[in-house]
Amino acid sequence: QLVESGGGLVERGGSLRLSCAASGFSLDDYAIGWFRQAPGKERERVSCISHTGSKIHDADSVKGRFTIYRDNAKNTGYLQMNRVRPEDAGVYYCAAGDCDHDLYDYWGQGTQVTVSS
Repeated sequence: QLVESGGGLVERGGSLRLSCAASGFSLDDYAIGWFRQAPGKERERVSCISHTGSKIHDADSVKGRFTIYRDNAKNTGYLQMNRVRPEDAGVYYCAAGDCDHDLYDYWGQGTQVTVSS
């Protein structure tokens, strides 16, 4: 399973780091994707990192502000969120699978990010 943590309330312009811990399987066999869903909106992929960490794709909306990375030794992925904006608010999910084909085998339960302005 995947378990996200690190969500919470953050001020506009502030920073937050989300974690995605895997258990029961080896995360380094999978790419990791981070997704978010705001109320009334469709889920969107924010960022994705290959299983080796050599390839990263960020959505235009977060480029230069969010950084995805992973620590395979800890079986954990991360999303560092900087210069957070009100439109970044939502439930953030991590998933393990194939970024290139946008197919995922495991999903976390989500963690809420709220942005105060």
